[in-house]
Amino acid sequence: MDTSRQLYANEATGWRRGVYDDVRETFRAPVVNWIFRTVMANDPELTRYAWGQVKPLFETRGFARLSVAYRDAVLSALDVPTYRRTEAGVSPAEFAELRGQLATFDVVAPRLAVLFETMDRALHDEHDPSPPDERWATGAFPDWLDRDRGAPPTMVDTPPEELADTVDSIRAFHGFEESLPSIYRCLAQWPTFLDTLWSDLDPVFEGEGFDRALAETTDLVDEFVGTTPYRPRLAPADLRGVGVDDTTIEGVQGLFREFNTGPVETVLPALPAFAASVDASGERSLG
Repeated sequence: MDTSRQLYANEATGWRRGVYDDVRETFRAPVVNWIFRTVMANDPELTRYAWGQVKPLFETRGFARLSVAYRDAVLSALDVPTYRRTEAGVSPAEFAELRGQLATFDVVAPRLAVLFETMDRALHDEHDPSPPDERWATGAFPDWLDRDRGAPPTMVDTPPEELADTVDSIRAFHGFEESLPSIYRCLAQWPTFLDTLWSDLDPVFEGEGFDRALAETTDLVDEFVGTTPYRPRLAPADLRGVGVDDTTIEGVQGLFREFNTGPVETVLPALPAFAASVDASGERSLG
């Protein structure tokens, strides 16, 4: 699978555009993440089929419970600094945009965590859930939760030179050799703020609190995926049955295994912390 290929939302037409609309609506976020754009560019039919298989998982109250518990686990474990606009060093308009974009990342964090874990297991025929006999397991996702919270993220292609040391530190912490996750390319639009934020959060992330946040969010996602009320049919035999060839199967297996077990797994729990730093966090319980 060629990860340099992407089908951007503004280039998508027909049913591909419809799938993107559906992803945004289901994820409650004004963005189509890189993983969707890449798989869609490489194999649109596979993307449509796979999305149809996993979408129901995100429409349940069970997932809503997971999403708020995920956020609470991170913020309970970390002492996150908060910044007023003047401390962030940005204009009022920039601060509003910054908060909106970080809110979007806060929304997608648990959704991507569940997507990666579910796809990784299902694609390797390792997803055999044992759903609980509870109403919330299959009840509807609350209409109000995460509704209309975020702003579409924008980002730089290359961070400004003044952030060179900060970028090196970020890559070293997460374990990236050359690439830089989207959240940091987004924050790099406000170099002074990113520099300050990382200087304050780096020691927090290096501490025991982040290890605890990572462990607890991993456990929450593992438990949810292991008890989903629906079982996506994405094993190799299922994919062959809908016309997917072995080369493509191996490619998509490798892609989701990399995202589920590689450096990205330390990025996702950081997203609620970034949102909290500018008071843009979502709910931590369903009330």
